[in-house]
Order: sequence, then structure tokens, then C-alpha cells
Amino acid sequence: MSSANKKLIVTISTLIILLAAVFLIFKNYKTEISRVSAVKFGVTFTKARAEYLGLNWRDVYLSILDELKVRYLRISAYWPEIETEKDSYNFSDLDWLIDEAGSRQVKIILAVGQRLPGWPECHIPEWAKNLSEGQQQEKILDLIKETVNYYKPQPQIWAWQLENEPFLNTFGICPPPDRKFFEKELALIKSLDNRPIIVTESGELSTWINGGRYGDILGITIYRAVWNKYLKYFYHPWPAVSYYLKGKLVKFFTGVPKIIVVELQGEPWYPSGSPLTTPLDEQFKTMNLERLKNTVNYARQTGFEQFYLWGAEWWYWLKQNSHPEIFNYTQELFKSQL
Repeated sequence: MSSANKKLIVTISTLIILLAAVFLIFKNYKTEISRVSAVKFGVTFTKARAEYLGLNWRDVYLSILDELKVRYLRISAYWPEIETEKDSYNFSDLDWLIDEAGSRQVKIILAVGQRLPGWPECHIPEWAKNLSEGQQQEKILDLIKETVNYYKPQPQIWAWQLENEPFLNTFGICPPPDRKFFEKELALIKSLDNRPIIVTESGELSTWINGGRYGDILGITIYRAVWNKYLKYFYHPWPAVSYYLKGKLVKFFTGVPKIIVVELQGEPWYPSGSPLTTPLDEQFKTMNLERLKNTVNYARQTGFEQFYLWGAEWWYWLKQNSHPEIFNYTQELFKSQL
């Protein structure tokens, strides 16, 4: 057989294998997304976000629990709130959040570390801002140890999230990613508790490989409508199946067994940086009732089974400002899961 014929046979065989693989993936995809009844939605709650909007954070939180009937929560142990003075830890506000959730059988992801959800991403108490990088890192390890040991008796906490998008260096006011220090944080939590550790990645700005390698669970974000000073408004064109396929590849190459969406867009991106200075008609360009419905339907088509919506404080703020439509819609969404 000539070398040309051999090459032709190899090429045809390769194409057949690829087509068969694509067929099997899409067949499996259709099977997985048909299980929509298994999909669960929760929210991320941040006390600081509620306060920034001029709201009583306890009222917002109780509304999330009792009016929306949310049963899956992601909350964060923010360093400046816990250790306002060096070596003096105060968990009282976080205690209240966790106790109120626990009394309603709500399952919690507790995020720990320095880089946690919400601008400026890296949250540092005033007393620690002038420490050297090494000194800051030692205090972060102390914070993680204190927090995990304090909360590990709480059965409603089903997973720890370590940092937030720790390998992303294009967003937030943070030092450059430090892989060696992250590995120290990870080893510390594993030495203290055996619950799964979630490592998060940007859904659109990352390969997800690092999160898949380090995490017991990979957590990703999905943001479909954004704004930045270069592109202005940008609406991501990728179909839902792209997240499914990327997830399958990452599971194959890293061995991570589970992927969840820890941050699903439920709030606008603000050209001014703030909802308080952005007119509502401008806000509604990147998030409104119809967009949120589309986002929820889109999420169901990704093949993932657990989603934490971002923006619950904004829904409550809208309701307080005579726009209850999104709040009412999410109320039906969460109640349908009970």
C-alpha cells in the first residue's frame, strides 16, 4: 500500500473517530439536560452589598430566606468584618447568618480567604494593609484556621470555597496570583476538615484547568451581558452547549468530579460602577426580567445541576423602588424547588 493511501486511511479513520465522539457527546448532552427537575438554584448573599444599597441587611437576608424560600446559599467570611483588630476575631454577624439559615435547613457554601465575592475582590482590614506580603499571608492563614475550626461543627455548611477566582489577574484590586500560597491555604483546610473544597474560575476568562486540578469541586461563573470601557456593552454569543463541552474536557483532563455554577448573572453591569448612579433604563440593558428568564433557561441547557444567582440584594432594592417584577419571578423560581 502506498504512503498516500496509508495517509488517506489514517485521515478517514481519524475523522470517523472524531465524528463518533461528537455524536456520543451530543447524545449524552441531550440526556443530561433532559433532567431539568434535578437543577437547583440558590443565591449568593453579601451583607456589604445590601448596606451599600442603603438597605437593612438583616431584612434583606430574612426576605431571601422567608419570601423567596431560597434553600441554597453562598456566603463569605470577610476578613475586615471578622478581624477588625489584629488577633481579635468576631463572628457575631456571620453567626447570625449561618444560624438563621440552619434553622430553615438551608445548605451553605462558606467562602474563606482574602479574595472573596464582591468588589474590590481582595478584602483587607485597615490594620493589615501596611503589612508586608509575607506578613499578610501569615495572617490570612490564621484567619482561615480560626474560621474553619469555628464553623466546622455546623452541619449546614456542606462545602468550603477557598478564595474567589484565585488565578484570575484581570479583575479586582488584588496582588498577582500566588500559586504556592494558594497551595498552603488548600493544605491547611484539608488538614482541618474533610468537607469538599470548591475552587472557582471565571466561566468566560479562564480555561478552568487550575480550578479543576485543585478543587474537589470546580465552581464557575456565567455572565452573558457585560459592560467595559473598551467594548461598552457586550453580549456573549456562546451557546449553552459550549459550557457543557468545556466542562467535559476539564473533567477528563483534571479528574475533577463535579462542576457547579457559583455565580450566575442576575444583576446588571453598571457603566458608572454603581446602581445608585446608573439610571434604571441603563441598568436594564444588561439585566431585566426577560434577560433573567433567558439566563435561567440558558443555565438549564448547560448540563450543570447547581447554580447560585448573583444579585439578590439588587432584586430587593428594585422591589423597594417600585419594581418588584424580578423579585416576584425569583420567588416563583425558588418556591418551585421546594
